[in-house]
Amino acid sequence: MLKFACYPEGGEGQIPDLRGAYAVGIDGVPMRGDLHVNGRTITCESRKEALAISVLWPVEGHGRLQLQTTRLPTREQSYNLHVELVRERLMRILTKREEWGLFDYPGVEGVSAMIDRARELFIKSLQKCEDPPAAARLADRALSLALDASEELCRFHASVFVGRRRQAGGFARGFLGVALPSGTPPRALVKGFSDVFDFVQIPFVWRDIQRDERNSDYSAVDAWVKAGAKAGLTVRGGPVLNFGVQSVPDWMYVRENEYEAIAAFAREHVRRTVQRYAGQIGTWIVASGLHADNVFPFSFEHIIDLTRMAANVTKQAAPRSQVVLDLTQPWGEYFARNQRTAPPMLYAEMVSQSGINFDAFGVQLVFGLDSEGFHLRDMLQISGLIDRLANLGKPLHVTAVAVPSDGSAAGVTDEPWSEERQADWFANFCQVALSKPYVECVCLQTLTDAVCTGVPTGGVLRADLRPKRAFRRLAKVRQGLISGKGE
Repeated sequence: MLKFACYPEGGEGQIPDLRGAYAVGIDGVPMRGDLHVNGRTITCESRKEALAISVLWPVEGHGRLQLQTTRLPTREQSYNLHVELVRERLMRILTKREEWGLFDYPGVEGVSAMIDRARELFIKSLQKCEDPPAAARLADRALSLALDASEELCRFHASVFVGRRRQAGGFARGFLGVALPSGTPPRALVKGFSDVFDFVQIPFVWRDIQRDERNSDYSAVDAWVKAGAKAGLTVRGGPVLNFGVQSVPDWMYVRENEYEAIAAFAREHVRRTVQRYAGQIGTWIVASGLHADNVFPFSFEHIIDLTRMAANVTKQAAPRSQVVLDLTQPWGEYFARNQRTAPPMLYAEMVSQSGINFDAFGVQLVFGLDSEGFHLRDMLQISGLIDRLANLGKPLHVTAVAVPSDGSAAGVTDEPWSEERQADWFANFCQVALSKPYVECVCLQTLTDAVCTGVPTGGVLRADLRPKRAFRRLAKVRQGLISGKGE
């Protein structure tokens, strides 16, 4: 059993919060473990001998973030959770500095000094091990400094590699887009739209397209394809195949235990859709979230088989198209609760090794919901995840990214979200993600707050279609990446 003690000052502050908490095994894979709170102590019961835990944790100046400890052996004595969170963060920083070659890079001295100060406070907290509350106070200060250093390290690394990518012509092709959820009015393509975005991504929600078994209706999609082309934007399609509750037609539920029938209907849906738009859409997200979110009891073999089918059918119907396989909830929190799913990295590795004919991975990075899998991560965690996906040897598309512009929508941050904070976050994220040469594009999850399909207030247009700060800020970011003159 693992035990982690918390020491909030004055009875307030870091009270253990198990929203989104889970155990973590080797390689960052979520593991099954029973987590409980007893007073101010978190206990984790698991069959594994060494585990970490990931928890939603308040940090001064950063709000509440999903952070984790290092993997630790079981023992009777409680670990100091404050100290262990700092230990993991400093180890993560050390790893990325070495991986990015930033120990002695010219100009990094200021960031190095921040890291040194955080490390000194961490050492002082270790020296106070016989006084756990005092150690916790020092660790809290160290963690805040370490997260500041993490953000600055990411910005510095991005500034270096954005320049290199620009010199290599990496921003010559369209790299910034936005998804248009079903029901988005065509007039949402407001003035200046093409100054911000290079492409639009149109969803093909099976539930909306085929409301009964015998008939399909693509009229709404047709209108959007025409509107996108008229606006001079590249049009991308997908996800085409998704088995989440919001995507599966009602009439399919009677086939719940008939895998062959489900696969046959799915094959026909993919074939019919891609064939219809083969001359208008060149990039398809053919399958999304099959590893994480299925209403049917698929086995892992079924998931891989459906993925292969979707990719193959798309290539047959549109041989010149780009096929993308999409990862949702990429830290895999869901796997700790539902063992019928697959960890995202395991799924990605398997499709890479199974001879499936696809061109790129997609990843969704959606934050700001008070729900497991959508709690806010800091930029170093995001950057590290993107780097890890790059090791699979395929280009990467960020197929959905979102944070809210209203604090009431988030529920998990001490500092309320605002339009200004949303704009800053998007600008920072685009710089970090697009500094990596293997990230081909970034797509916002939703255009307007008028149609909410994910994070409330996550759009860059208000409900009345007036632009938010993020809309104008992204125009400057895009122009800066192309021209090299900053925002």
